[in-house]
Amino acid sequence: MLISTLMFGLVLGGTYALVALGLSMQYGISRIMNLAHGEFMIAAAFCAYVLFDFAGLSPLVTLLIAPLIGFGLSWLIYTVMMHPLVKRAANRGQLEADSILATFGLLFILQGIMLVVFGSDFTSYSYLNIPIDIFGVTIAVSRVVAFGLSLFLGLVLYVLITRSRWGATLRAVALSPASAPLVGIQVDKVARQAFAIGGALAASGGVLVSMFVTFSATGGVVFTMKALIVVIMGGVGNLLGALIAGLALGVIETFVTSYFDPGLSLASTYLLFIIVLLWRPQGLFGSVRS
Repeated sequence: MLISTLMFGLVLGGTYALVALGLSMQYGISRIMNLAHGEFMIAAAFCAYVLFDFAGLSPLVTLLIAPLIGFGLSWLIYTVMMHPLVKRAANRGQLEADSILATFGLLFILQGIMLVVFGSDFTSYSYLNIPIDIFGVTIAVSRVVAFGLSLFLGLVLYVLITRSRWGATLRAVALSPASAPLVGIQVDKVARQAFAIGGALAASGGVLVSMFVTFSATGGVVFTMKALIVVIMGGVGNLLGALIAGLALGVIETFVTSYFDPGLSLASTYLLFIIVLLWRPQGLFGSVRS
């Protein structure tokens, strides 16, 4: 029972981590608090569902398509909606407040479109629902594939951010956007890229989640809130912290659901969040900034 709970928790946490990495890119680098992040995830889940159910296209193929669409749409949203907010913001606080209000409206626009197109019913499909035995635990292949791909994508992004020149540019903007132009970095261009990559990661997470989770047009808010909790728990802008915190959150939720009551899973998430905020406001892996 303990091992099965741990494995199911890691699978769930892997998807949390991937979606949180996208929000960490958008908030940590672009300084945009995107409350519509979960809607991109749900839209990608519906995309995977439609292509699989009506066109017979594997979600693994959709995983190559949806992130490109998510990247392009996020790039467009930043250009049309966010860039004017960035230009007029006098400081970071104003930009965060403006972005929260703007993306709050975007959330309802995207949610409304999905409600009109897909309705309010819960949706799911069966893909690779083949049981396999791992360490004595029976688990569906779809869950194992989703976990493996989530972890792979997260680690690839982490390596690129920490080991490449491009990643160094992103980190420079995240740490000191005011000083980055002094060394020839185009802050707006980098912020636009980070926001678009965040959308691509949300789309990737949506496709992977759709393989084993029932979802609906109104479910994006929950994923946004959990992604935000993971980002803050791990430390804003800390990708490895978000990855670890996402896995931990999935395990804790699964343990509470299995050993106590499913109705307490969300409450346990917010309780953990409050404890971390009171104990380490900078996050478990974040550093104190002056």
